[in-house]
Amino acid sequence: MEMNQDVTSGMRPAAPKTMRKSRSRVWAILMRDKFLYLLALPGILYIIIFKYVPMWGIVIAFQDYSPYRGVMNSAWVGFEHFNRFFSNPDFMLLFRNTMAINILNLVFYFPLPILVALLLNEVVGNKFKKTVQSIVYLPHFLSWVIIVGITILMLSRSDGVINNMIVALGFPKVDFLTNPNLFWGLLTVQSIWKEAGWGTIIFLAAMAGLDPQLYEAARMDGAKRLRQMWHITLPGIRNVILILLILRIGNIMDVGFEQVYLMKNGAVSEVGDVFDTYVYRLGIQQGQFSFSTAVGLFKSVIGLVLVLIANSLTRRFGEEGVY
Repeated sequence: MEMNQDVTSGMRPAAPKTMRKSRSRVWAILMRDKFLYLLALPGILYIIIFKYVPMWGIVIAFQDYSPYRGVMNSAWVGFEHFNRFFSNPDFMLLFRNTMAINILNLVFYFPLPILVALLLNEVVGNKFKKTVQSIVYLPHFLSWVIIVGITILMLSRSDGVINNMIVALGFPKVDFLTNPNLFWGLLTVQSIWKEAGWGTIIFLAAMAGLDPQLYEAARMDGAKRLRQMWHITLPGIRNVILILLILRIGNIMDVGFEQVYLMKNGAVSEVGDVFDTYVYRLGIQQGQFSFSTAVGLFKSVIGLVLVLIANSLTRRFGEEGVY
C-alpha cells in the first residue's frame, strides 16, 4: 500500500508539467508569428466586438421584450414568437422568395468568378490583363444605391435607355422594374455585375500558388490550354472553391437587405419580400423587437446547420473543408 501511494504521489506533478509545456509551446508559437497575429488583431477585435458581443441580445427572442423594462425585467414567453412565425401565412412566401433568389445566385453568380479567373489566368499580356481586372473590379466599389440608380435609369419604362432602344427597334416597351417575373433575374444580374469581378481575386491568388512545373510537364505531354485548365488549374483550386461554396451555402438565408429593399416596389412585393425586409418592417418600423429577433435567430440557425452539413460532406469526400 505504501509503495502504491508513493507511485501515485510521484505521478501527480505530471499534469501541471504537461500544462506548463503546452503553455510554453503556445507562447513560443505566438512569439514566432507575432507580426502575423498583430496583422490579424484588428479583424479579430472586429469579429469579437461586433459579432460575438451582441449575441447576448438573442435572449429577447424568448421574451416579450420592452425597451422600458429592459432585457433583465422583460417577461419570458419561451417559443411563442417562433410558433407565431411558423404558423404565419407569410412564412412560406418569405422562405420561397429567399431561397429562390439565393439559388439563382448560387447557380449563376457563384461559378462566374471562377470562369473569369480562369480566363484572366490564361491572358499573356500583363497590360491587357490588368486593364480587364480593373474594369471588372470597379463595380464592387459602388454602393447598392448607385447600382439601383443605374438600373432604374437603364430600365425605366418612361425614359429608360433600354426601353428607348426597344421602341426605336419597333417593339413595345417592357416593364422591367414592375414585372414580378423579372424581379429575381434582375437581382441576379445586379449581383453578377457588381461582385463577380471582385470574387475573382481569391481564385487568381489560388492559381498563382500552383506549381508552374505542372503546366510545363502537361505541355510536354501535348496537353492544350483547355486540358491544362481542366486537369491542373481546377483541381489545384478545388479546395478553395469548396470552402467558398460552404460559406456561400451558410449565407443562403441572407439575400442582402439593401439591394432588395431598394429594388422592391408595390408591384413586386409578392416576390420581393424576404426575411431581411420582413425583419426590418416588423422590427424597426413596427417595434416588434422580440418577434423580429426570433426571425433573425431562425435564419442564423438554418445557416449554421447548412454549414455543418456541407462541411461534413466535403470532409467525407476527402477535402479539407472549413474546419
